[in-house]
Amino acid sequence: MLSIENLHVSIGDKEIIKGLSLQVPAGEVHAVMGPNGAGKSTLSYTLAGRAGYEVTEGMATLDGEDLLALEPNERAAKGVFLSFQYPLEIPGVPTLTFIRAALNAQRKARGEGEVSAPAFLKLAREAAGKLKIDFDMLKRPLNVGFSGGEKKRMEILQMAMLSPRLLILDETDSGLDIDALRIVSEGVNAMRSPDRSMLVITHYQRLLDYIKPDRVHVLASGRIVASGGPELALELEAKGYDQYAKAAA
Repeated sequence: MLSIENLHVSIGDKEIIKGLSLQVPAGEVHAVMGPNGAGKSTLSYTLAGRAGYEVTEGMATLDGEDLLALEPNERAAKGVFLSFQYPLEIPGVPTLTFIRAALNAQRKARGEGEVSAPAFLKLAREAAGKLKIDFDMLKRPLNVGFSGGEKKRMEILQMAMLSPRLLILDETDSGLDIDALRIVSEGVNAMRSPDRSMLVITHYQRLLDYIKPDRVHVLASGRIVASGGPELALELEAKGYDQYAKAAA
């Protein structure tokens, strides 16, 4: 599904991603772990199409289609979803309005009809209930005044409503207590599907206790330096990143 080959990405005159290659087949959950500054968030932003991240070499495709040639909204319509480490607040825009506008924009881009207001509200109530979100919160401006855990649950709610094919979770566990982590992880696990893949970016093993990965990759100095099964995350938790950081230097 997702194929990345020899990817190089720069921010200004500084190269951050330095020849990264990665394959994430459909139906699999892959975790990317690494120290601060390794390029984890740069990878997620590049795949999503954030401005300011210049691809100087390499390729990234989704189902064989060149992702890097698409605008961010086109990537979203193709099924790319990025869950932010620090979700944005949008004053004056009710959460329900934001999600419905995003959903219908994506459906229109795919040549599909809009979701009616009653059908949308039914879907939103069901999704909110599973994530233990008070439905009245969805009437408030997006993320304004929300706690860290509430913001992350709103991200997972959007993910459930948009039903993407490639989920990129950028340090979703950041700022979550144990209860919020469990609820968010349950929401992510409910999205597992044979025709959907996930890229879970994290520093710590604790998220992977809840979201079980098929493969774990170590990102250091802008490239993948080791890959393995879930046991690799346990090794990193016990021994740290030093051996991989030195090897990549």
